[in-house]
Amino acid sequence: MKHGLALGFCVALLLAGCGAASSLKPAEGRSLPVAPYGAKETPTPAQLLKPTNQERPLRSDEVLTNSAERRSDEFSLPPPN
Repeated sequence: MKHGLALGFCVALLLAGCGAASSLKPAEGRSLPVAPYGAKETPTPAQLLKPTNQERPLRSDEVLTNSAERRSDEFSLPPPN
C-alpha cells in the first residue's frame, strides 16, 4: 500500500514538471489583445506578464535601517486602579 502511494506521488510529481517551457503564443486562430488606449503598439506576451510598479511596489521603509529611539510620552499614563 505504501509503495503504491509513493509511486503515485512520484508519478504526479513528474507530471507536474512537464509544463510548457516554450514561449507564450496566442491560441490558434486567436490574436493578441488590442493595444491599450494611448499605446503606440500592441504589447508582447512578455510585456503583458511583467508586473508594473503599482502591482508590485517596492518596499520603501526598511525597519532595521530606519529604527530610532522613541522619546518619552508624558501622556502615556497607567490606568487608574
